[in-house]
Amino acid sequence: MARQERATRTRQTILVAAAEVFDEVGYEAATISEILKRSGVTKGALYFHYASKKELAQEVLGEQLGALPELPPRDLSLQRAVDEALLLSYLLKEREPIVRGSVRLTVEQGSSKDGLDRRVPMQAWTDHSLSLFEQAKADGELLPHTDLATIATMFVGAFTGVQVLSSIMTRHEDMLERVAELYRHLMAAIAVPGVLVRLDFSPGRAAKVYEEAMKLRKEKEATSPA
Repeated sequence: MARQERATRTRQTILVAAAEVFDEVGYEAATISEILKRSGVTKGALYFHYASKKELAQEVLGEQLGALPELPPRDLSLQRAVDEALLLSYLLKEREPIVRGSVRLTVEQGSSKDGLDRRVPMQAWTDHSLSLFEQAKADGELLPHTDLATIATMFVGAFTGVQVLSSIMTRHEDMLERVAELYRHLMAAIAVPGVLVRLDFSPGRAAKVYEEAMKLRKEKEATSPA
């Protein structure tokens, strides 16, 4: 068990180091030597877990949604959607490595020959958003005309565009404000009036949401079997 735990920690250390390098210089300029230097592991340890830079990058891409901490239950599914967007924005602004590295890998204009499947995180977020909107519809939170697949794609695409804009203009310093404005306008087009007035879009809510997620994580870790 101790050996397995060490292997898991080593793998995560490598993944975080790779994500940091991908965030800073992109996929093409990233090197195994820099990832090794950043992680502090041996070349043998790295290649035991990952066969190539491509494999590392693909796993970083695949971890984007999973890097978002779990939130406590919400009364409204649409508030959960808002809170997850604010939380992702908070992690981008606060330079969470997996989130930032995977986001850069997703949106950068890489070579078609690099073999990376950049659709993975986008599809994961679209599927996740669709499930939230399906629950929102079942709970009577959405206007009758809403097409769930369409709005799931629209929300993911709009968030991606705002993220790119914020990155270019302010290096994500205004990410929370931009996303709050985006969701305030998008939700007005799909939420029933009685739900819309209950939604909290304030940028300052992001830090509170993060604290809630961290508290929940610690509680689960404390009660999980050793």
